[in-house]
Amino acid sequence: MAANEQGEKRSAEEAAGEEPVLSLLDVLEEDDALEDEACAVLGGSDSEKCSYPEGYVKRQALYACNTCTPKNEEPAGICLACTYKCHEGHHLFELYTKRNFRCDCGNSKFKQIECKLFPEKENLNAGNKYNENFFGLYCTCKRPYPDPEDEVPDEMIQCIVCEDWFHGRHLGAAPPEHLEYQEMVCQCCMERCSFLWAYSSKIGVPVVTKITPAEADQDVKVEDCPVETTKAQNGPVIKSEEKEVKSLDVKEDQTSPSTSCEQKPVNGGFSNSVKTEVKSEVKPCRLREYEEHQPPRANVATYWPSNWRGKLCRCGQCMKMYTELEVLFLLDECDTVQAYENKGKSEEAQETRDPLMTALSTMNRVQQVELISEYNDLKTELTDYLKKFAEEGKVVQTQDIQKFFEDLRSRKRRRLDGMQYYCS
Repeated sequence: MAANEQGEKRSAEEAAGEEPVLSLLDVLEEDDALEDEACAVLGGSDSEKCSYPEGYVKRQALYACNTCTPKNEEPAGICLACTYKCHEGHHLFELYTKRNFRCDCGNSKFKQIECKLFPEKENLNAGNKYNENFFGLYCTCKRPYPDPEDEVPDEMIQCIVCEDWFHGRHLGAAPPEHLEYQEMVCQCCMERCSFLWAYSSKIGVPVVTKITPAEADQDVKVEDCPVETTKAQNGPVIKSEEKEVKSLDVKEDQTSPSTSCEQKPVNGGFSNSVKTEVKSEVKPCRLREYEEHQPPRANVATYWPSNWRGKLCRCGQCMKMYTELEVLFLLDECDTVQAYENKGKSEEAQETRDPLMTALSTMNRVQQVELISEYNDLKTELTDYLKKFAEEGKVVQTQDIQKFFEDLRSRKRRRLDGMQYYCS
């Protein structure tokens, strides 16, 4: 049973006035689901080392410290490791993940704290972008999450452009219930990145229901939307992903109707000049094709499937447009939160791999048999040892386990001391 299904079951039981009943299996499965979710968010970030030396990290779990940088101070973000080592016991806002961010812990924004993990930081990170999330406020309604005054159950969805979080009812169009979507672009970002309207009817997930202002409890107008981000005043914005995205120009899906403006290889290389016998093929701009049949724009958010980024045009004109709008990251499939979560789960799986299986993979057949035999003997002895506690109703304590292994080592030494060795 999935964790959400268990929650629905308990809610139904509570509504009927019944005492909710949980089996041990239910508890373990719910715990596994929560652990998977935590691994997805935290697994891709280092919990021991400050991320500052890595520069503007492509995507990482971020936090804001309300104790050190409250509302009347400058916004600042800290990495996962610094929450453990430098801000233990502080009031933290969990920001989930954000792209191209460098840890601020201990820089000039923090008046009374120095980073314990990497104190040699510059005063400011000019490439960082901030919004109201760093003060614990979200959506166009500028409310905290969870909101103690909000009695309407509503999920929060993150815009993949501005990376703010929004209530589903404040997006102008309800999130599709029966159609899967991977990413969302809010109304403000659709206005700024208006080229996306041409793609929305072709590759976007159809919007099922339009939310009226009355249903949303507020009017959501583009002119009322907050500024997406604020930039540090003393330095240019650093775009660390721009160089990476340009390499995607030659990776366009060959089956798609449009690719980037690339030249065809000639005699094993790429020709820069026009020759009569070889003509460079320039494919049409996909955006221009879609704009011919573009539907009317609406003041609503849009929803997108998992593979939509790979279908954006990569011709010269479009690449220039992405650069000017500072949205080159839209061409990078590895920028997605899903890619980050998959990376975290993969790394976590490698770290938690069974050490016995890891050891076996490095041994020959004879060694494998001997190790498995020793392992089975250990498991049997430990099971029998713990069974005595269960039969007597005693609690197993740390010293009991320590005594077991001390006795085990003692028995092993006696066996080795009693062995006879012969020289051939």
